[in-house]
Amino acid sequence: MKTSYILGIAVIAVAIGVLISASNDVTTYANFAQATKSGDRVKLVGTLVKDKPVDYDPQKNADFMTFWLRDEAGEVRQIELHAAKPQDFERSESIVLTGEMKGDKFSASEMLLKCPSKYKDQEVYVREKEL
Repeated sequence: MKTSYILGIAVIAVAIGVLISASNDVTTYANFAQATKSGDRVKLVGTLVKDKPVDYDPQKNADFMTFWLRDEAGEVRQIELHAAKPQDFERSESIVLTGEMKGDKFSASEMLLKCPSKYKDQEVYVREKEL
């Protein structure tokens, strides 16, 4: 066999392997009701409920915290995050969690925060000035 054929077969095999591994990592977005119904690992989008407690004691366990989240449907549930508390957590505009429902709580292993832009006030000021 020519080396170009062998190289082509190797490239195709690697591409198939990448596609298979990527398809196993697909997680769907859901709210609390959908996450409870499916029982699968999902991504959950919501906002921090600021009038409920955030429990984080880094000296007891630096990779565990609990807080309350309001999903996009308006339902409020307690979250157990099995990771360190991110910087500027309380300032976040929205939170994306990856995890699954365990009883009446959502157990998350990953969290992404959407924080307010430091340029937001400046943009508003510039727009007002131009008008």
